[in-house]
Formats: sequence, C-alpha cells, structure tokens
Amino acid sequence: MDKEKTDKQQMFAEYLGRRGLSNTPERQAVLQEILSSGSHFQADELYVKLTRHKSRPVSRATVYRTLSLLTDCGLIRKVAFVDRRSHYEHVFGHEHLICKKCRRIVEFQDRGLSEALERICRDKKFKKLSHKIEVVGLCGKCSSKKGTKQRRL
Repeated sequence: MDKEKTDKQQMFAEYLGRRGLSNTPERQAVLQEILSSGSHFQADELYVKLTRHKSRPVSRATVYRTLSLLTDCGLIRKVAFVDRRSHYEHVFGHEHLICKKCRRIVEFQDRGLSEALERICRDKKFKKLSHKIEVVGLCGKCSSKKGTKQRRL
C-alpha cells in the first residue's frame, strides 16, 4: 500500500476517533474502494461496486453516511458538474475541462499551475486547504463538428 493511501486512512481513523466514532470494517471498505478509484464517482455507483466485489456486505445507508464523514473530514468533496448530478472526487490537485455540449469531463494535472497557486498563496500569506478549477467550453470533437459556432461562454 502506498504512503498516500496509508496517510489518508490514518487521517480518517483520527477524524473518527476525535468524534467518538468507530473505524468499522464497512467504513474502511468504503474508503478503500474510493482510494482505489481514480475518477469521479456517484454514491450509487460506489454502492454497486462494493456489493459486487466485497465479501462483507455494506449497506447503502453506510455508504452515504461514510461519504458524508469523508467529506467532513476533507478527504473527498461533493461536486456538481454541467449535468447537475452530484459526484464525489478525491481532494487532491487535479483540474477539470468540461465540455458544455457533450458533457465530457477531462481531468488534468499541471505542475506549472500547481506551482503558480502555491506561489500566489505564499505571496498572499494564505494557507490553501484545497482548490477547484473548472474550465467550461467545447472539447476538440464538439468544437470541430460542422456547423458548431465557437463563442465565448
């Protein structure tokens, strides 16, 4: 198991402990499934994955309660994209390009952008906890379709 996953598991365990809550095997299973996924997910998708692949059953209510705890803890965040459906994602430095036409979401990381944000925060004496950047526009496929006018959004 890599250090980042171990650190996040420890962070969640400490968060639960401070609130007098148990770090149950079911909560651990939810966190493990989230940490092993690399993309956005919806609560029901997570529930289906957990029921298909885990020997210990995890109830839908446990999934939703654990997602709430993980959000409060700061390990994940709830986001709503152009499609207005709620998704969850890891809280780590990645950004989004969102196509307004086909609703495709492209995740990317850019070291230069991350360094610029760090520099800005340092210059402004601001302690960054997380950030979220979404660029809305047209993907290459949608912008190149015949008859598609490019316009400023």
